[in-house]
Amino acid sequence: MKYQTQKIALAYFLTAMALFAVQVTLGLIMGWIYVDGNFLTEILPFNVARMLHTNSLIVWLLLGFFGAAYYLIPEESEREIHSPTLAYIQLAIFVIGTLGVVLTYFFNLFEGNFLLGREGREFLEQPKWVKAGIVVAALIFLFNISMTVLKGRKTAITNIMLLGLWGLALLFLFAFVNPSNLALDKQYWWYVVHLWVEGTWELVMAGILGFLMLKLTGVDREIVEKWMYVIAALALFSGILGTGHHYYWIGTPGYWQWIGSIFSSLEVIPFFAMMAFAFVMVWKGRRDHPNKAALLWSLGCAVLAFFGAGVWGFLHTLHGVNFYTHGTQITAAHGHLAFFGAYVALNLAIISYAMPQLRGRDPYNQVLNMASFWLMSGGMLFMTFTLTFAGTVQTHLQRVNGEYFMDVQDQLWIFYVMRFGSGVAVVLGALLFIYAIVAPRREVIKPGPVVEQAAE
Repeated sequence: MKYQTQKIALAYFLTAMALFAVQVTLGLIMGWIYVDGNFLTEILPFNVARMLHTNSLIVWLLLGFFGAAYYLIPEESEREIHSPTLAYIQLAIFVIGTLGVVLTYFFNLFEGNFLLGREGREFLEQPKWVKAGIVVAALIFLFNISMTVLKGRKTAITNIMLLGLWGLALLFLFAFVNPSNLALDKQYWWYVVHLWVEGTWELVMAGILGFLMLKLTGVDREIVEKWMYVIAALALFSGILGTGHHYYWIGTPGYWQWIGSIFSSLEVIPFFAMMAFAFVMVWKGRRDHPNKAALLWSLGCAVLAFFGAGVWGFLHTLHGVNFYTHGTQITAAHGHLAFFGAYVALNLAIISYAMPQLRGRDPYNQVLNMASFWLMSGGMLFMTFTLTFAGTVQTHLQRVNGEYFMDVQDQLWIFYVMRFGSGVAVVLGALLFIYAIVAPRREVIKPGPVVEQAAE
């Protein structure tokens, strides 16, 4: 570790991993509720569990992004973070907001209150005071990071990261726009949800993956940066108008069916480019880096993102197909693998790379870390396949044959049992990863010091 303020990332990564454990545990509980519909009905209703599951996912991924920025930007900018105090204040705001959200959702506090009560918009259910806190924390973060970059060296990694992080923060402002017209409401809602995960988050992904490839493979910076600019351009070109695939059936003009179909089909390209980028960098690389776990997560991220976000997204993105599949378990299959591949695996990759250096060690517990990769990835792939088959059956029985929703759900029971089994594997893999990162044990495989290699 070259800069003292990189230690800020440690607090962010530890908080993120704690929320990661909460998120996957809630997902497992929800998986069993699909099997036994009366499970925890009185204590933890399904809608509350789902809100906690999705919101904890978003918050821990954001904390991972922030931690990654605080770790890599000092190295890229060749200077310390502008204000460590502001960074810790930002983290405190996020933690307080998260606790407020959990208590509000779980106990349904202040129901109907404009400022303190939860809202009814999926993923954006946070009370307005929490949303305001998120905006304040984002402004603190952007000021801190921007001042660091402006006073230091500018690279493609810092430029693309800043573009993605600024876009992420600005688009969140649409969370405050809640018109009474449902079509307009959903239109603005997708400005946050879609343009985050298929726009600005892709830029953050490109920045973090570029940094990892630079450190892990030893490829010349010039080559990495050329790839990154191409990937960023492709992501924005396809992702912005690709929002149209959410506009098919919400009351917007019919031309969105063609715009959405064409541009969302092109969204496969940046994810393929990221996968090609990662493997070409490793192939060209001259460095036998000792942190094999970080390299495995980086390559796994690129591959699973391509299949989850790219291939499974394309499966039901054309409006003629989406007419039948929209809102079925096919959507859930795509969502789970896309989020896991593109963003969960990305955060786990940067955590695997950074944590040994933040704690002043050689890469440690790599065997356990890599085992957690295969356990989580295998579980998520099996979950994706079972949900895809469930969604195919559901589409035919419900949307084509016209059978009742609950009658169809009864016939999907066996798929939900298999999905729960895959969820168990994911949770075990997540707990194994956290243990491998946090446990104070030295490495089984110890080819050489990571700190000296990374500093080259």
